[in-house]
Amino acid sequence: MATERTFSILKPDATKRNLTGAVNALIEKAGLRIVGQRRIQMTKAQAETFYEIHKERPFFGELVDFMTSGPVVVQVLEGDNAVAKYREIMGATNPAQAAEGTIRKTFSESVGENTVHGSDSAENAAMEIAQFFKDGDIVG
Repeated sequence: MATERTFSILKPDATKRNLTGAVNALIEKAGLRIVGQRRIQMTKAQAETFYEIHKERPFFGELVDFMTSGPVVVQVLEGDNAVAKYREIMGATNPAQAAEGTIRKTFSESVGENTVHGSDSAENAAMEIAQFFKDGDIVG
């Protein structure tokens, strides 16, 4: 197995409900290490850049508004096949379709407020990490 890094965001619905520790516990229980973590207030410019891939979709404005509506926790996770492992423990985007025990099944209230974001590839993880962290911020 290859040790790799992935990017995670604990979204405003998670921080509003004080779920940071509970979500982190599931991440660590799955064998991933949190090697970088910061609580930030995402700016509109950061959210628009981060979700630029969805710019033409009808939900883009709502997504940007949601992601800037409260603090988020940005994270760098590390472990064997971290991208795939984190996507597995996050669960399906729609919490109603997520497997039992996953983050979204356990904590999410809706498709729109689904608690976490995780990178979908190692390449995107590297770009997403670079948007929020400098090398010195990540301590493995």
